[in-house]
Amino acid sequence: MAVLSTPGFQLQPSAEQVPLSTNYITNFNFLNQYLPDTYEKEFERYGNRTVASFLRMVGAEMPSNSDQIKWAEQGRLHTKYVDVTTTVLAGADSATFTVNDPNVTGIAIRPGQTVMITPNVAGPTQNKGIVTAVNTSADTFDVAFYEGGGMTNASAANKFTVFIYGSEFKKGTVGMIGSLEAEDEIFSNSPIIIKDKYAVSGSDMAQIGWVEVTTENGATGYLWYLKSEHETRLRFEDYLETAMLEAVPAETGSGAANAALNPTYGNKGSEGVFYVVNSRGNVWGAGNPTTLADFDTIVSRLDKQGSIEENVLFVNREFSFDIDDMLATLNGFNGTGAANSASFGLFDNDTDMALNLGFSGFRRGYDFYKSDWKYLNDPTMRGGLTLSTTGTTTANVITGMLVPAGSTTVYDQILGKNAKRPFLHVRYRASEAEDRRYKTWITGSAGGAATSDLDAMEVNFLSERAVCTLGANNFFLFRYGA
Repeated sequence: MAVLSTPGFQLQPSAEQVPLSTNYITNFNFLNQYLPDTYEKEFERYGNRTVASFLRMVGAEMPSNSDQIKWAEQGRLHTKYVDVTTTVLAGADSATFTVNDPNVTGIAIRPGQTVMITPNVAGPTQNKGIVTAVNTSADTFDVAFYEGGGMTNASAANKFTVFIYGSEFKKGTVGMIGSLEAEDEIFSNSPIIIKDKYAVSGSDMAQIGWVEVTTENGATGYLWYLKSEHETRLRFEDYLETAMLEAVPAETGSGAANAALNPTYGNKGSEGVFYVVNSRGNVWGAGNPTTLADFDTIVSRLDKQGSIEENVLFVNREFSFDIDDMLATLNGFNGTGAANSASFGLFDNDTDMALNLGFSGFRRGYDFYKSDWKYLNDPTMRGGLTLSTTGTTTANVITGMLVPAGSTTVYDQILGKNAKRPFLHVRYRASEAEDRRYKTWITGSAGGAATSDLDAMEVNFLSERAVCTLGANNFFLFRYGA
């Protein structure tokens, strides 16, 4: 049986830019001799409505005093090129190869080094050879093959993969020609300014309601403006996290980058976690991996990246159930009869116990810990994005993300030294005179404020921050769409 769409869950915002008439007592008819029974306290029908928790779990916050945050990440230690061509045909004892890999300026191959040359097509066998000459300006190198039959590939149109595995020199010869300089990859991000405000008139502050209100941070009372102020604060705190997840840089020529079009509102954007992992991390574009073969593919990719031993999967409810079903199936959960009954869980889950169908983690090459991510389940946020009936995406539907645990060492351009940082962390603007991590101040002439003749209290919120995603190659984003 399917869940009916009607009645459904409410998505209409509960917040308005004006005081709601239902928030205050309006019925003062004392001629009515009957008083209604009322539940004075609000019923929290949606539980904890906040979605912020992800960055607090996996990251840290630290100050920064610049408009730009820069850091360097290590490149690969060994040399390998995957787009190498030659015009020499099969049987030749030597050949000249050209490196066509993008972003290569001066190949890191030197005379005397031994290389393995493998065609990028199925069939022909590989060759091993020794480099006899190198032209760095033309990105070419000459190889003499070790095989007596010469080059085994029969087609000059093939592309080759070449990597260095050693070197060989004759007795009494000079040393290696040239040296290699380590090359880091430099990444940067810019903080964005996030603001919010709550305003209430002095008269409304003196108006008491009949409903006892409460919020997730423990605020209670019969003054409705307290509820609205606290909910504004909670909403702002959620945005501090979701902005770091969803932010994108303003592309050149875009409307957001047009300063004339947007003189007040942001015109540069920032690189959020999803944007960075989509750009230079790993992406699973087929929805949820549901079999061990799928996770083997993921493990194979992680082997080619940083090989971080412990990883946390932050997933939506569907993905969480898919993992549970996969692991339960492997343990005989789908079998029938006593011999095939479920045996996972505490005390083998005997028939008189409540069966625990959930798993908190598993090991398959690496340790994977699973955690539900409320942001991906909340229907007012990403939890409301679904696939169309045709199976194509109506939006970038993200179902989960793999985050490496622990920290990594990077060269901090601002500090000028190596520093250990969590893979995900937030940098906020701060100095001795100004701390913009989380600013809040009150203006007006009500509620204790005495800064202007405005008969109101205005509560202002501000933060200036950016998220740094270090080692994005170790992250995995799970979503629909290639």
